[in-house]
Amino acid sequence: MTTVAYQGEPGSNSATAAHALYPGCGELPCTGFEQALDAVTLGTADVAVIPVDNSAAGRVADVHHLLPESGLFIIAEYFLPIRFDLMGTPGASLDRVECVRSHVHALGQCRKLLREGGWRTLVTDDTAGAAREVAELGDPRHAALAPPAAAGLHGLDVLRSGVEDDPDNTTRFVVLSRDAAPGPDTGEPTMTSLFFCVRNIPSALYKTLGGFATSGVNLTKIESYQMGAGLNASRFYVEIEGHPDQRRVALALHELRFFSTEVRLLGVYPAHPHRLKP
Repeated sequence: MTTVAYQGEPGSNSATAAHALYPGCGELPCTGFEQALDAVTLGTADVAVIPVDNSAAGRVADVHHLLPESGLFIIAEYFLPIRFDLMGTPGASLDRVECVRSHVHALGQCRKLLREGGWRTLVTDDTAGAAREVAELGDPRHAALAPPAAAGLHGLDVLRSGVEDDPDNTTRFVVLSRDAAPGPDTGEPTMTSLFFCVRNIPSALYKTLGGFATSGVNLTKIESYQMGAGLNASRFYVEIEGHPDQRRVALALHELRFFSTEVRLLGVYPAHPHRLKP
């Protein structure tokens, strides 16, 4: 049985993604992203399933700072449609709700409902954890915004279902492993993730990215990170379409290394079918 570490509690979106990727897996819920990555590094878990960005809320904080230092590799990605239900104690009703609990991202993704209700909000560490807290309080004045699975898990009533602002709300997760194990290029759609640090010279970023343009390699993501408190050159996280064995990708990476002080391949993995949607 594969043991999967994730941040959050059973019933969370991360737990849902873990079971979609590894049906029947053993769960290792963790209090934070760093603990989930450490579980894989130490061998307590086989893989970690971690959210990296959301179509409505954007980048998940801290994750990209942790990835390059973890020593782990991305071996897969998964796109999960995000659904939230408003849930309360058995017998509760909307007109009795005064406070809604959830993770800050969930609250931000259900603004229309919260404006409509005019309720006070309380930020929690986890969406499923918010449902657990409401169940433990047993107070009909408190409700939670949580994934549908959390209601049954904690014996709560769904007061309103599908309350997310955007019906296309989607979170992208990556699977992290101790072993890189990239297979050879099979011609199937492939993603490559990497970090690089540019030389501290004028137009360094322009020059490092030039190879991707001239080689016809598509960049799907680029994010910058300032390392340390000084004025050092920035570190960049990049995702590209293609496999390093492909000539055009190899040429682009060769030019990238020439203008960089550090290039670290973080993962080569199959592109999820969600990317192929028109």
